[in-house]
Amino acid sequence: MVEVQERKGRRGGGRAARVAARAAALPDDVRPIRPGMEGGTLKVLTEAQILQIHNAALEALETIGLADAPQSGIDLMVGAGAILGEDGRLRYPRALVEDMLAKAARDVTLQGRDPRFDMHLSGTKVHYGTAGAAVNVVDVENNSYRHSTSQDLYDAARIMQVLDNVHFFQRPMVCREIADNLEMDLNSIYACVAGTKKHIGMSFSDPSHVAPCMEMIHMLAGGEDKWRERPFISNSNCFVVPPMKFATESCETMEHCIRAGMPVLLLSAGMAGATAPSTIAGAVVQAVAECLAGLVYVNALVPGHLAIFGTWPFNLDLRTGAMSIGSGEQALLSAACAQMHQFYGLPGGAAGGASDSKMPDMQAGWEQMCSNVMSGLSGLNMVYEAAGMHASLLGFSMESLILSDDLIGQAMRCVRGIEVNDETLALDQMADVCLNGPGHYLGTDKTLELMQSDFVYPTLGNRMSPKEWEEAEKPNLMANAIARKNEILAQGACQVDAAMDAAVRERWKIYFN
Repeated sequence: MVEVQERKGRRGGGRAARVAARAAALPDDVRPIRPGMEGGTLKVLTEAQILQIHNAALEALETIGLADAPQSGIDLMVGAGAILGEDGRLRYPRALVEDMLAKAARDVTLQGRDPRFDMHLSGTKVHYGTAGAAVNVVDVENNSYRHSTSQDLYDAARIMQVLDNVHFFQRPMVCREIADNLEMDLNSIYACVAGTKKHIGMSFSDPSHVAPCMEMIHMLAGGEDKWRERPFISNSNCFVVPPMKFATESCETMEHCIRAGMPVLLLSAGMAGATAPSTIAGAVVQAVAECLAGLVYVNALVPGHLAIFGTWPFNLDLRTGAMSIGSGEQALLSAACAQMHQFYGLPGGAAGGASDSKMPDMQAGWEQMCSNVMSGLSGLNMVYEAAGMHASLLGFSMESLILSDDLIGQAMRCVRGIEVNDETLALDQMADVCLNGPGHYLGTDKTLELMQSDFVYPTLGNRMSPKEWEEAEKPNLMANAIARKNEILAQGACQVDAAMDAAVRERWKIYFN
């Protein structure tokens, strides 16, 4: 009896200490989830199927090839070994593709302005972030949509900065209030940089805009040399217009960005059933072939330049022709792409976590979780459009971005998986509780020890009993998300110091406050 009382006393004291410790932020080595956890446990393709897709992609490059490359690209790729046919299409011998794969960058790091947010892209390490070019903001309070602005983009970046489970910020919205395209590009860059120190993805609306935008980027980095040491912005580049055509101006933009030291996302976004084959396997084959052509392009210009293998095949609802990015087919497309990236040993990205639903509702929940979990379990390095994207990429929701932090947290816990070893099999716990203890595991040393390191708890998700919910005056998820948004925006500081902010605003016309 004395031993039991002493043991209970020790447990009580330990529990009190742990309760106090839980009030503080967890150190990174204790957190149950963190950026770059390794997935790869889900295999939607067999090894034989991966080889079939690879060989089909190589055959497509050898026999079909790609059209409409700019002359500069033709010169680079022909110089490397591509064949320009009389029909104007570039074709790629298998040996050329294999040579360029050998030169391609691997085990790379996408950097933030703050090294804490650097993302190491190798193997099956998983990161979630935003993306897209939505033209609307979801107004959840009025159940409507409105045009997106530079202020919205800045606000979204500020929100994302404080979310633990959203790891990078590729521009998710268009600044529609800005008529001049160069001013729009400049404001898009500055809105993102001013809002977050995490890695940023950005596109350019014209090749001629890269140079003036690089002037701003160099200024924000503290000089061109500092920029080249730590390139915290990557170029999201739709270098192809599926099926199997280069996007001439985007390719020219890509060349400028590569010479400027900017990482690139080689983005192939075919629509299965429209601009890509309607079968999942066929859509993946075309995306792989197009990105392999992009890889030849990049490495013919600068061998080993950091390029993300961006196979982004999308799915259509073939009854109507509408995008169905929230479908199970979309989840399978992205999961299959992850396996192809791993087959090549290349850093890769695909779409996951977007919804066709117009509002952050139950439909959005199942659609966002389905592809976020499957992409993560497949070991996709970069899960783009993972937070906040609605209406088949036409709308972005701040509240959904906030809720996605909880959603992605649960997805990441799935990615982490199950540890099985002598400790986790817990035979010693079973013996102690059943033979010596109270007959349950509540409050035991081991339960209290693991409750922070092994379990992910939602910030806004509600696990109250109905009675507790009633007593708490029936808290509402969306109302709480709105309140959290307002709290973040009221406290979220600009991530550029005051002197630099003043200098930028003096040099360029900045539309947001």
